Amino acid sequence: MTLVIEGVSVRRRGEVWLDDIHLESSGGLTTLLGPMTAGKTTLMRVVAGLLPPDAGRVVVDGRDVTRVSVRRRSVAFVYQQFINYPSLTVYENVASPLRLAADFPRGEVDRRVREVAELMGIGGLLDRRPGELSGGQQQRTAIARALARPVDVLLLDEPLANLDFKLREQLRADLKRMFRDSPGVVLYATADPNEALSFAAPTVVLGGGGIRHRGDPARAYAEPPTLEVAATLSDPPLNLLPGVVRDGRIACLGASFPAPGPLEPGRAVVVAVRPHQVGLGRAGPGLLEFPAEIRLAEMTGGATFVHLLLEGGTHLVAHLPGTHPYQPGEPAVAVVDPVRVFVFGEDGARLPAGVGAHG
Repeated sequence: MTLVIEGVSVRRRGEVWLDDIHLESSGGLTTLLGPMTAGKTTLMRVVAGLLPPDAGRVVVDGRDVTRVSVRRRSVAFVYQQFINYPSLTVYENVASPLRLAADFPRGEVDRRVREVAELMGIGGLLDRRPGELSGGQQQRTAIARALARPVDVLLLDEPLANLDFKLREQLRADLKRMFRDSPGVVLYATADPNEALSFAAPTVVLGGGGIRHRGDPARAYAEPPTLEVAATLSDPPLNLLPGVVRDGRIACLGASFPAPGPLEPGRAVVVAVRPHQVGLGRAGPGLLEFPAEIRLAEMTGGATFVHLLLEGGTHLVAHLPGTHPYQPGEPAVAVVDPVRVFVFGEDGARLPAGVGAHG
């Protein structure tokens, strides 16, 4: 099964919602990653037939379905806000798309409902109604209903965003296993880079209604082509520090390190470092030191986020393993290995590989 999106654009009220999207998926899982307003939901609505594009077309397995109504498309959609029929049991919720499908054998409905319910871990809840379920169980029911009838294209729009951490982790593993060998096309939208990295599936990074990058998320994480892609794939957010090229080095808030390739003197750059690459304490040879004042220490149990104020009012966040009861106003020295930083030009493009953050 193939899904081809050719030059799809959507404009509403003078705003660009999608801008000349070209995308092809040949079965299995593809992750759509991007922040709010990136265009993920809009793109899925176009694929589903819920929103007509202003330009371009959608082709499923060689058939142009751009003007085909949603009722006549072989597509299922799971939303972030789960939707179930409150008056029906879990069994009937899952069975409903099968009963409506003219091509699904009536004798297979019961077997398929129970098969999918077991897969989603709700096999013991089939006699209950949605109001008797927890939020996680309701979302599992909504996903099971979407999975019940085999479709050409399955769309999941941040389906785990409203669930608690443990349940998200469990369902993420379940979905990854289910979609690994799926013959149909699965588009999974998320704003969580950890989710995209966990799925390890081909990933399309969206921003401002356009495609910013596509490919292996782990490689994009290690070698982001632009600051926008690096920021999209970073959680917690990147630390961004001002830099300038001087005598073949990058000067940054009183520290300096070799420039990543030949750059013109005086050029302004952005130095980006992930919070878990920032340490506190005495620096060793070749490491960057930034005198700082501790503003806040947030302990989350297994880690501490330390908010620091650097020279000139620049803020820096360090993500430290373990618990560290630092006090506001306490002096500190932030330490960074220059091998672990990214350097971007003012246009957002990453400068030649000579330094690069990994891990």
